[in-house]
Amino acid sequence: MGKIYREYAKPGAAASSSSSCSQTTTSTSITETVDGSHQFKITGYSLSKGLGVGKYIASDTFMVGGYAWAIYFYPDGKSVEDNAGYVSLFIALASEGTDVRALFELTLLDQSGKERHKVHTHFGRSLETGPYTLKYRGSMWGYKRFFKRTLLEQSDYLKDDCLSVHCSVGVVKSHTEGPKIISIIVPISNIGQQFGQLLESGKRTDVNFEVEGEVFAAHKLVLAARSPVFRAQLFGPMKDQNTQHIKVEDMKSPVFKALLHFIYWDALPDMEELTGVNSKWASTLISQHLLAAADRYGVERLRLLCEASLCDSVAINTVATTLALAEQHHCFQLKAVCLKFVAMPENLRGGYPLIILIVQIINVASDGSFMTFHSKRKIFVFVDSRILTVFDMIWLEKFNFCSLFQRHARGMILITNFDLCSSVQLLMGHSSQISMLAFCTVC
Repeated sequence: MGKIYREYAKPGAAASSSSSCSQTTTSTSITETVDGSHQFKITGYSLSKGLGVGKYIASDTFMVGGYAWAIYFYPDGKSVEDNAGYVSLFIALASEGTDVRALFELTLLDQSGKERHKVHTHFGRSLETGPYTLKYRGSMWGYKRFFKRTLLEQSDYLKDDCLSVHCSVGVVKSHTEGPKIISIIVPISNIGQQFGQLLESGKRTDVNFEVEGEVFAAHKLVLAARSPVFRAQLFGPMKDQNTQHIKVEDMKSPVFKALLHFIYWDALPDMEELTGVNSKWASTLISQHLLAAADRYGVERLRLLCEASLCDSVAINTVATTLALAEQHHCFQLKAVCLKFVAMPENLRGGYPLIILIVQIINVASDGSFMTFHSKRKIFVFVDSRILTVFDMIWLEKFNFCSLFQRHARGMILITNFDLCSSVQLLMGHSSQISMLAFCTVC
């Protein structure tokens, strides 16, 4: 889009310097083109021959710059003197208008793939007389002798009895801009802050959530608007019998507090303020729990924010639990980041293989073996940043997973949702009837 700028100053702007009340104002004239294009395919060219001098095949009308346009193709020429050997091609103003100024380009497309198109254009070159002016509806611009007919019929422009024409139009528009009388600065939306203040005030709350003995007051309508799970729990046909006081199981109170913060504020809380600890590990841990909570209550934006945060904070001491979380909650991008991280040579210390075992374990016997397991189970074996093997395990019996780690890896076993003592008990064969994710990472 071309532009021409002209600036004007009102008379009297260069007043005497002795005048203390002189004022200068400015305005700008902007001339530019509003551009558009249309491609016109002509099939059955041979059947159009003999149509008659001055008879044309027209494209559908198309709009550019507020005006309708059409392409006219004359297979037998536009006038008698050109009928002998040329086809004619024109672009016409198809709507009402007077003195419409425009730039044009007509292109006959090469259909051989060599892109040797036949182009006639106003664009990109200086014009002695300026843009072309169309006086009234039906006015047109083009070429009576656009292409010699015998050459056209032997060329790559004609393929399978078809021609393809591309037309570009640039309608010239002008307007003048003066100084703005007033400029109003519109602040960014603070709806999150307003809802956050509603939560902090505790006014008009109509539901209480009990989490680990701590009670959180909230507003049903706000929760229902932000979470499909809360909507079903509070207003659905299968809603809880007591919607005034709801006990939340399997969640830490700081995590539920963070969930409410996001629902009202539409922003993540300050993790350091939430945990009371200035630690990257603590922030990662709360982000892991918050991702699980977001997935549980269907708060998709929060889930993605937590996933993005965890992608940025993957570390040796957290990659195993983060990968477990990604697998459990179908966070495919986070999972890919974790697997790429553990496969990096600098994270494979001493050249030992890294085994990540994802299983559900049932009935661990006293000898350290377990009878059966079935769920999502994959073993990823990494050596020197290459995945050597991936086992998809469907059903195993009498599989001693303790000896698996002894034979194939040197490292530390991390059991999600279990402390170190429970992990040791598992390895010693003192735990039973358990379901978990197990990981072995190189130390």
